[in-house]
Amino acid sequence: MSENSSEQKILKGNDPIRLNLTTALVQVLVWPFIYINLFMYFTYRRKSALRTEPRFAFFAQMLLADSALFLMTDFVVVTIHVHLLLPLAFCIPFAAILHGLTHVSPTFITAMCLERYVAICFPLHHVNVFTPTRTTFVLVIVWFLSFLRPFVDLCIMLSTVPKSYLNGWNFCYYEIILVTKWHMELRGNLFILNYLVLLAILFFCYVAIIRVARRASGDNKQAASKGQRTLLLHLLQLILATLEVICPYIEAQVIRINLNTYIIVRYFNFLAFTILSRAVIPLIYGFRDEKFYAAMNSVALCKTSKVHIGK
Repeated sequence: MSENSSEQKILKGNDPIRLNLTTALVQVLVWPFIYINLFMYFTYRRKSALRTEPRFAFFAQMLLADSALFLMTDFVVVTIHVHLLLPLAFCIPFAAILHGLTHVSPTFITAMCLERYVAICFPLHHVNVFTPTRTTFVLVIVWFLSFLRPFVDLCIMLSTVPKSYLNGWNFCYYEIILVTKWHMELRGNLFILNYLVLLAILFFCYVAIIRVARRASGDNKQAASKGQRTLLLHLLQLILATLEVICPYIEAQVIRINLNTYIIVRYFNFLAFTILSRAVIPLIYGFRDEKFYAAMNSVALCKTSKVHIGK
């Protein structure tokens, strides 16, 4: 109960003008990127040539997960803006799903890097390793791993809180699931371990592709150099996602100092890291890839021609 009242105090103690501006800024940034992400996903679904390549299948799943993440995050921002408390029976599964979606993109980034590693370092085996069946299996595994920890956290919470806890009302944020100190510390340690493993895999793939690029010649060298630049982009994306994860721990320290500063840091985390890692960089990736860019142009021209015919 004290946590609920503390959270309400935090939100209501913030400058209403600043809160209105930041909420409006979120709307301005989120909705165009949701449209762009869905357009790129629609492009993937429309073009059979894209659906046959594993990296585009992984990329499409990222777009879908990030669009859902933006929609759910925007819902949380709006409820905070209007000070709307929701039943915990709704907030807890909602927060668990939202938390699971935050892990989808970093895990798919790693899968895409491994796919590029196989394609460049073992080109003759790529077709056999990433068959349609195995690609689908990887998709399922990534989604399963992304939602495994929220599911475990839910099980821990349900085993430690009384049933009356679910009858309360609160804002929808993930800390309502972490009711004990050791559980919160466990979550932080698992976060660090998870992203260290992902960064290690990316560095390994990047170094391996650099070695191939130096030894290759002609078309192979060009493909290796292109793969190297793609991995650099994914590495930047994963670093931003890591900073996005670290920010809540910074917020926990800032909240003890000043409430208004806490709100600023909270919105900055979403606008700077979430938007960059889950909207801007995927957009760059889509436009950098010649095949995907050509497919987007084709779909856009098709839509434009239909509009003119309709007129």
